[in-house]
Amino acid sequence: MRCLVVYDISSERLRAKVADACLDYGLSRIQLSAFLGDLSRNHQDELLQKVRRRLGRAAGRVALFPLCDTDFRCRIEVGTG
Repeated sequence: MRCLVVYDISSERLRAKVADACLDYGLSRIQLSAFLGDLSRNHQDELLQKVRRRLGRAAGRVALFPLCDTDFRCRIEVGTG
């Protein structure tokens, strides 16, 4: 299933670790703190477990949004690049 992962993490070191985890699961960066790609339900759970362990008690939020094909086709994008 297509998933959007977004995060707000103040620590540069932790941001890099979360970004690396997203890349390890084949997600593509679409913004500085946003990744998009296909993840099975098991991989969604695995990724969130890794992120949870890496964050520990540090300040930060990570959200994973599963997107159905219908909703993804209805997206609106503005801009180039």
